[in-house]
Amino acid sequence: QVQLVESGGGLVQAGGSLRLSCTASGRSTLTMTNYVMGWFRQIPGKERDIVAAITWDEGITYLTDSVKGRFTISRDSAKKTTYLQMYRLKPEDTGVYFCALKMRGANSYDVWGQGTQVTVSS
Repeated sequence: QVQLVESGGGLVQAGGSLRLSCTASGRSTLTMTNYVMGWFRQIPGKERDIVAAITWDEGITYLTDSVKGRFTISRDSAKKTTYLQMYRLKPEDTGVYFCALKMRGANSYDVWGQGTQVTVSS
């Protein structure tokens, strides 16, 4: 069973920066080949929306339009960890951030972390 653990959330003023981390663990033989890891944001009463994603093998990235130029996503294969680096944060970036994992080609993410709160004050 694969598990994801996020860290790095917190309270920051608008214009500040945060870096979120998500580490995969589980089977001793776990490899990340053919996986896609994504970051989602959820605000109360709304569905989780994808913010960024990265293919593990090639490192191909996706960023939603609202964060382009401000966020970056990367991965450290040896640590089985992805990072969401967030710059020039805005109050509308506030929410609970979840990382999630799926196999390439799968329709949905099927492994989720517990979430980490990001609050951006104005």
